[in-house]
Amino acid sequence: MTNVMKKIKVFAALLAASLGVVSCNEDFLTVTPLGVLSEGTLSNAAGVNFVLTGAYSLLDGVQTNVGSAFPDWTGSADNWVYGSVASDDAYKGSNAGDQPEISLIEAYTHTGDLTHFRGKWRAVYDGIARTNDVIQLVEKATDMTDVQKTQAVAQARFLRGHYHFEARKMFKNVPYIDDKTYSSGDANSTKLPNDKEIWPNIETDLKFAYDNLPNRWAGAPGRVTKWAAGATLAKAMMFQNKFADAKTILEAIVANGGYTLVARYHDNFRAPTNNNTESIFEIQHSVNDGAAISNNGNRGHTLNFPYGGGALTTCCGFFQPSQNLVNAFKTNADGLPFLDDFNAVDVPGNNSQTFTGNLDPRLDWTVGRDGVPYLDWGIHNPEYVRDRAYAGPFTPKKSSPYRSENGTLTWTGNPRMNANNYRIIRLSHVLLWLAECEVEAGNLERARALVNQIRRRAANADGFVKLANGSNAGNYVIREYTATWTDKATAQKAVRFEQRLEFAMEGHRFFDLVRWGIADQVINDYLTVEQTRRTYLRGAKFVKGKHEYFPIPNQEILNSAKDGQATLKQNPGF
Repeated sequence: MTNVMKKIKVFAALLAASLGVVSCNEDFLTVTPLGVLSEGTLSNAAGVNFVLTGAYSLLDGVQTNVGSAFPDWTGSADNWVYGSVASDDAYKGSNAGDQPEISLIEAYTHTGDLTHFRGKWRAVYDGIARTNDVIQLVEKATDMTDVQKTQAVAQARFLRGHYHFEARKMFKNVPYIDDKTYSSGDANSTKLPNDKEIWPNIETDLKFAYDNLPNRWAGAPGRVTKWAAGATLAKAMMFQNKFADAKTILEAIVANGGYTLVARYHDNFRAPTNNNTESIFEIQHSVNDGAAISNNGNRGHTLNFPYGGGALTTCCGFFQPSQNLVNAFKTNADGLPFLDDFNAVDVPGNNSQTFTGNLDPRLDWTVGRDGVPYLDWGIHNPEYVRDRAYAGPFTPKKSSPYRSENGTLTWTGNPRMNANNYRIIRLSHVLLWLAECEVEAGNLERARALVNQIRRRAANADGFVKLANGSNAGNYVIREYTATWTDKATAQKAVRFEQRLEFAMEGHRFFDLVRWGIADQVINDYLTVEQTRRTYLRGAKFVKGKHEYFPIPNQEILNSAKDGQATLKQNPGF
């Protein structure tokens, strides 16, 4: 699939214009055509597969106008800005003057004028448009069997559900656009109001995919499967607190999906172990495949690497882990997390500083800190951070390539572009979501057993970060929960805490806090302390009823005008 993706970035843009697909940006529609495309040319098996690949290619969130007014990271699949920097997991990083829009998001002073929000909106709705193109073409194809047509539509409907899911969790009040919406060719047909809840539409798309996709695709790991559709459907249900419905699907995935946890935690964040036995839904990245400026090499994460010090490149120093997150990895004498007072004492930024406490080993696969090896690039040192006074001493680690991968699994023109896939859903997600469902059902001991599966893997000493002399890079002490869980509130807290540790810096945290209904409490508690650490956060406040969702881009509201009236309405508080 990736061999086709490098062509799709341009092809699908022209296709979208030729088929009447709505775009959010005038420049997108004024690209000089390289040739004539028509439904007749594409209404066959080869054309459907080509356009379907184009729909897949926007999973990474990198749009057709690379380097334009919508920077790559505004639509990034891993949502590092919206899911991590907007939470208690990460700071914007770099220095005060670079990418100031992200600073506004971090401090909850953002408005609907930000390019970031329009970039994300454009990415998901362009993706939706491409899925609808696929479905329309399938209807006209004459050389496809009924099974082939069903599977093509199932993939497109999964992708349509996924893109709408991204829009819903970001902006809440969004329109649902299907393949019938603009089939009339009316230029105003997609100017729909955002006054209806779209969760039912998302579920219907994902359920169709779950019912009609195969368990696996031979030789095509990037194609979505039955189990990826099921996991995404269960996730959508979790966002609606439909725990019993989600549990049924999650149990089926565990029992029948054939997935297993990889032995070493860090194998979920390495290019050589892409599409491993734990991966359920993985967004594919590739490099040195002929694409211009390595379009397929995880461009959405291009800012998030150490600034200097001998690792990677001298750019760019963004996405620094928060002190609060680092403190969450402390463990007590029993090897368990401090669920309530983890933030009382700081883990120092330099491993050589006196720190007598215990640490969860996942810390040093998530966070770069002085005195600890940064993969195989050498020992993390102060030069790795662009401005320590501004955003602290820590750097991100999960998406970074190894030195030994440079030039093969990284783009030869820039090692920050790499082939390390983004595992958007893996078995550990399913197990911890299932633990959530069991807590809600009152099955606390089952929830404890599921959490312990995750902790047992994290405790595998073969997966610890080591110093050159073979000793552990930190005082790693992690154990399973052995005491019986009898209190629902405590069990719930433990499950949620485990999710933070397991998926830290992966773009999920903010959306989890919102779906749990505790975003205002957690983030304002976080800001109270952070204002003593990070001067730029002084006065920052999360407003309940407003900041759970991001504003509809103002320009999109203007673009939605029909008969002189905007069809989109702004979210409350903006």
